[in-house]
Amino acid sequence: MKAPGNHWSLMLWHQDSLIMNTDLWKAISVAKREKHRKLFLNYKSLCKFPPELLKDGGSEYLEHIYMKMNSLTTLPDNLGQKLPNLTELYLHSNNIAVVPEAIGTLVKLQSLDLSNNVLAILCPEIGQLKSLRHLRLANNQLRFLPSEIGDLKELQTLDVSTNCLTTLPESLHLCFSLQYLAADRNHLADLPRQLCMLQNLNELSVTSNSLKCLPQDLGRYPELQYVYVDNNLELYGLPSFLYNKVIGHSGCGSSVQSEEMKLSFTNRQLTITVSEEIQTIGTENDTVPPLQEIIMRTIYNFYHTSKKGLDPLSPNSLPRNLCELLFYPLGHCHHCSQPMFTIVYPKCFPLTETPMAALYNGRTKMCFVAYCCSTKCLQVFDLLS
Repeated sequence: MKAPGNHWSLMLWHQDSLIMNTDLWKAISVAKREKHRKLFLNYKSLCKFPPELLKDGGSEYLEHIYMKMNSLTTLPDNLGQKLPNLTELYLHSNNIAVVPEAIGTLVKLQSLDLSNNVLAILCPEIGQLKSLRHLRLANNQLRFLPSEIGDLKELQTLDVSTNCLTTLPESLHLCFSLQYLAADRNHLADLPRQLCMLQNLNELSVTSNSLKCLPQDLGRYPELQYVYVDNNLELYGLPSFLYNKVIGHSGCGSSVQSEEMKLSFTNRQLTITVSEEIQTIGTENDTVPPLQEIIMRTIYNFYHTSKKGLDPLSPNSLPRNLCELLFYPLGHCHHCSQPMFTIVYPKCFPLTETPMAALYNGRTKMCFVAYCCSTKCLQVFDLLS
């Protein structure tokens, strides 16, 4: 025999559930009947997508659906068919583990928020959302992003913070409209150099990762104004193109440097890691760059000055890694803009000697690192002039 208290609690819960279901059915019915564009279903304790919403007609007028703080675990396969005009789907704080392939049928979707769920995989069909402008995936369990994300040409906002990412896809540079990229609190060891080609990127936040170096060209385009790399403990060098940008780097350069490091150079007892793609670090005594570098620069200049449509390279002309470098160089000389492919001539400018130092009062070991293409540029370039 159940205790009276438990009996009344069960009755009250059942009564509340009936009231909630009645309110839910009423809200959906009114929205469909009156052809509403917005439907608010936040905090409704939903365990599945309401079937009433996808039955009969009326839902085709909906453009915005908000379903925050429910218990959804997946989405129905016929969303695109039943909600053809949907532009915003807000699913923050649910238990969604799987996004069906049918998500790609929401051809008018502009904003998708799947933050605070339990996603481990993002299906490649996400790339079919050609109208998508804002994609928020923070606080999930994603280990990688599909390369198809590069098909989102209209994407302006991408937030993948607090996941399990170890890398970002190189195809992100094809998201030409991207303005805001956040990948805080992941396990990123580096960033693809292709990110530097995002000419519209205004803010980049990659705090609390495992970064030891940043792409040389980061900040080369003037649109990038805000860069946050705080709490990357083994990051000691900032690309000189970030000079005079708004930079957050609290907690960087604060760890004991590891003996096992990528290619690096030492300046004033400070060891700065550079990209493992760099084959050689040049010094003031190196008067001639390596032959491979000279050849790559020659081919690059010929390719980019030749008449439109003339391709001097066949698919087998160069090894694959060098062919990729030809289109996406490691960086450009801060002094003369010469592209660099295998070698750099680094020159450090301690933060304590720059205007940024006033913000930190000498409490940091960070340096700006200018990457030059030759001994000549290395000797004449001065970041502070």
